[in-house]
Order: sequence, then structure tokens, then C-alpha cells
Amino acid sequence: MKSYSDSYKAAGVDVTAGYKAVELMKQHVARTMTSGVLSGIGGFGGLFELDVTGMEKPVLVSGTDGVGTKLKLAFLMDKHDTVGIDCVAMCVNDIICCGAKPQFFLDYVAVGKNVPEKVAQIVSGVAEGCVQAGCALIGGETAEMPGFYPEDEYDLAGFSVGVVDKAKILNPDSQKPGDVIIGIASSGVHSNGFSLVRKVFDVNRENLSVYYDELGSPLGEALLTPTKIYVKAILSLLEKVPVKSISHITGGGFYENIPRSLPDGIAAKIDRSAVKVLPIFDLIAKTGNIPERDMFNTFNMGVGMCVVVDKADADKAVEALRAAGEDAYVIGSLIESGEGVVIC
Repeated sequence: MKSYSDSYKAAGVDVTAGYKAVELMKQHVARTMTSGVLSGIGGFGGLFELDVTGMEKPVLVSGTDGVGTKLKLAFLMDKHDTVGIDCVAMCVNDIICCGAKPQFFLDYVAVGKNVPEKVAQIVSGVAEGCVQAGCALIGGETAEMPGFYPEDEYDLAGFSVGVVDKAKILNPDSQKPGDVIIGIASSGVHSNGFSLVRKVFDVNRENLSVYYDELGSPLGEALLTPTKIYVKAILSLLEKVPVKSISHITGGGFYENIPRSLPDGIAAKIDRSAVKVLPIFDLIAKTGNIPERDMFNTFNMGVGMCVVVDKADADKAVEALRAAGEDAYVIGSLIESGEGVVIC
């Protein structure tokens, strides 16, 4: 007998819509399958066989995050197939900062009303993010919560697990004054600072459709650009150059994130003139009359990741990242100081 409940449906929860959503998302999930996956979606747990060949002491590294208020733009634009990339990126870009390779991902979608086609669109983005990160989407949860979320809104979060040999975990204590900081370009605002973005532009359906010459697109399209996933480029770099530390520039910008991977007594000196600030950030600062200090303390400003290497390895590191398809360039160096980050 198939599962259904007229009483539960009358309360706002349609379990059959959930089954349809699962069927629609299976084609997207199938794109992410890797050799370690032992189970399909729909069970009580996702099974994954970890390949630790060549590792002496494998260490699991986990990361979890959500998309945040960037989702408000997806609601207004009725575009739901890219925010899943953001969700994956926020997790796997953190994991790679330890030198770990993401293995699998699970998502959590909470909706006011389960519209199977919309849920499938959301998951299609999650699957695309997993493909870009080289990890498998092995499970998740869709929760229909009438009365908790408006019918046309949802929340999206997830987590990923990666693995690294203990001897290869990046050691920030190896950093010293004179080491070089390499910035890797972002794709835009990524998935942080959107409470400020929404306030600055007072976002609504109308102004999100306004075209800006400096952006080369409507405002909404530029803001909804998904977060860049750096996993494959960083893994390639780690094979070619001794990397000392990696910082994922997320909420809190340069001032909060770079110090997270610095040892005591060492600061990052950023050459402001070297940073390739993207036009979207100039527009945000101008429209909102936001001081530059606050911009660098909120947004990535065009630099999604920072990598620290020995000065002797800087050229080789930049070359490796560019060969992997990233726009990478030197943005500063480490100095002896207790300031954390100095931008000048």
C-alpha cells in the first residue's frame, strides 16, 4: 500500500509531493555518483566507502553551512537552480583549506510548501556544485513545514565530509614573514553579506531587473551568480607546490578570515592596489556609501581564496592555479605584527 494521509495533507503536508520530488531529483543526483557511493537516495543513511589508499593516517574533515539571505533574491527572481551551488561551495571551500579532498555531501531543504519541480531545481544546483567539487551527493532531507515558512519560501543548508592524510594537513605554524599571499579571483559576491546588499539596493523584483553597464548584466543576475568552487584547482596546486595555508574569504571579508589561518605574531599585509576589485563591489560601495574598511570587512572584494606560499614558490603557485583555470595573482605578504590584517 502506498503511503499517504488525507489528514496530514489537510494540515498542509503532502507526503506524495515529497515522493515526486525525490523521483524528479534522481537524475540530478546520478550526475554526482563516484566510486565510493554504496547506496542510492531514499534510505535512512547514505553509505560511502572511503578510499584511503596511500594514506598512513587518514583524517576526516567536515564543513557545514547554508546559503543565507541570498535566497531572498532567488525567491524574488523565481530562479532556484544555482543556490545549490552556493550551498556546496560554502562547505567544500572550507574543507579544502585544510588540504582535504571532499568526498560526499548531504543537503537539507526546508520548504513552506513542497512543489516537487521547485525542489528538483534546487537539488539540480546542489548536484552541479558536487560535480564541480568532485564529490557525491549521497543523501539529504526535504522537510515541508507549513506555517513555519511562507509557501513560496525555503531554506537550504548542507554539509560535506572530506579526507586528508594527517601528514599532509596544512600547518599554518610553518608561515613566516616574507611569505607571499596569492589571491584567487571570486565570481562575485558569492554567498556572504547579502543582508547588507539587500539593504543597500532595497531589493525588489523591479530593481533586480535593472541593467547596469558596469556589470554587463541586470543587477539580480550579477548578485545571484553562484559561488566559485575552488576544490579542483587547489587540489592540483597542492600536488605541485608546498602550500602553507589557505583562507576562504567568506562572511567577515579579509579582516575576519585571513587571521584564521595565521600564527600568533604574524600578520597579512595586503597591497590594496593589487586587489582586482570586481565592479559589483564598487557599485555596492557607491550606492550604499559604504567605507572601504567596511567593504573589506564584509565582502570578498573579488578575492575568494588566499593561499600562502614561500616567496621562492610564488611564481610556480600562480602558474599552477592559472593552468587550473583560475585568475590568481600576488596580493601581499606576511609581516611580523600582531595586527592580523593590514591593507595599505
